[in-house]
Amino acid sequence: MTGRDIAADVLLGLAVAVVLVASLGVLVMRDVYQKLHFVTPISLIAPALVAVAVLVQQGYSENTVETWLALLFLFVAGPFLTHATIRAARIRETGDWRLRNDDGAP
Repeated sequence: MTGRDIAADVLLGLAVAVVLVASLGVLVMRDVYQKLHFVTPISLIAPALVAVAVLVQQGYSENTVETWLALLFLFVAGPFLTHATIRAARIRETGDWRLRNDDGAP
């Protein structure tokens, strides 16, 4: 077992630990807004650790480029998906995504 193998295994172990801890946070939180805070590490930090592990293990190769492109897509799409999820939850709860005044007008 080489140093690269050990480093890649440590990075993958860290990714698994991040997912487990964040999943526990999702389980204990009460509402969807609190739960979404714990989804972020699962969707951003863990994939970044996996991408670094692939880079360490394989060096610069076709697999590494594909992994980093997928990670770039996650980094770009993740905030939009979170925003859309929060907006959908707000619409489900209140019937509208906008904040309302005391008189009910948006």
